[in-house]
Amino acid sequence: MNEIVRTFFNVEVLIETRKFLLIGLTTTLQLIGVSLFLALGWGLALSVLRNVNLKWLNPLIAFYITVLRALPILVLLLVIYYALPFVGIELNSFMAATMALGLCGGAYYAEIFRAGIEAVGKGQGEAARSLGLNYRQMMQYVVLPQGVRVVLPPLTTNTLEFMKSTVAASVVALPDILHQAVQAQNNTFNATPLMGALGIYIVMCFPIVQIIRKLERKERK
Repeated sequence: MNEIVRTFFNVEVLIETRKFLLIGLTTTLQLIGVSLFLALGWGLALSVLRNVNLKWLNPLIAFYITVLRALPILVLLLVIYYALPFVGIELNSFMAATMALGLCGGAYYAEIFRAGIEAVGKGQGEAARSLGLNYRQMMQYVVLPQGVRVVLPPLTTNTLEFMKSTVAASVVALPDILHQAVQAQNNTFNATPLMGALGIYIVMCFPIVQIIRKLERKERK
């Protein structure tokens, strides 16, 4: 028992390596903030464009969403980070991770937003247009506010999965929580930093899990 505590729950090692974990936490929060903003914006844009029903554009958007949802985020990240320099586009690890997460996450959010838009009755859109609203105003003031409320549970669930997928960035040496924890473990020959990283992820994700549970209970009522 003492050996387990010394190896996995060593307070001295945790204090010694706290700077590693704090740097990783800062980087992870920055990555989540920027990439989530891009993924939400890109997904919303795709869903709105798809709702326009342009015959030449809809198949392209549908193909993009299908491919990106089928492609593992890790593979996409490696392609962006290691392959793009061969065509003259060099991105650092943060930019590559942000692009991969934004492109892949946008495909998932696009489907969620599309479901929300389709859940709003066409009659409301027609009523908005009859009042003189153009397409942008109709989507902004009538359709999207109602649609987002409809898909709030899956939207929140997907955001939780999105946050957890950021650990993939560690494979391109981005100093996120996982990467820093592994570095600290290698320096101390102790697994406590990994347990510290585990605790940080639980603290980060636990509030969202609770929100999801509340939304699910509300939906069942």
